[in-house]
Amino acid sequence: MKLANPAPLGLFGFALTTWLLSMINAGLMPAAGMGMVLAMAFAFGGTAQFVAGMMEMATGNTFGFVAFCAYGAFWWSFALFVEFFAKGVPGLMVGWYLLLWGFFTLAMFIGTLALNRTLQLIFGVLTITFLLLALGPLLGSPQLSVFGGYFGLLTAILAFYLGAAEIANGTHGRTILPIGARV
Repeated sequence: MKLANPAPLGLFGFALTTWLLSMINAGLMPAAGMGMVLAMAFAFGGTAQFVAGMMEMATGNTFGFVAFCAYGAFWWSFALFVEFFAKGVPGLMVGWYLLLWGFFTLAMFIGTLALNRTLQLIFGVLTITFLLLALGPLLGSPQLSVFGGYFGLLTAILAFYLGAAEIANGTHGRTILPIGARV
């Protein structure tokens, strides 16, 4: 029995949710749009990514399993935090939360060095995104968070591209959208 490729589901869930939040972080959408981000984080960013991760486990892809399950859980924790706990939490705690995700993402980036170039770009830019978003509250510099928002938009574009490439290349049985050779 051939299993479907779960990566596009996880990549699109990540890309769309990251795009919406990054629009707010970059100041391109008002914070009043956070409700839409939370809905997307629970449903697509969190749940669809986690399901994709479980499907990656079935294919024996440890990297895909860890990445999609972890970032699915990130979106759930982010949405739960914003919805129920954000009021009154010091900015330093938010900064540390994001910094820890930045360190985790750096570890995942190292794992991508044996994978395709597009995945390397996604995790490299995502590492920078988390670090900028963390340093904003840790250093009291809202401008760093805005820069993090723009890096988040770039991350979302890259993840969307890889999801589209996985769909197009898999459906056509040949390279339609190049992703860079595996190392």
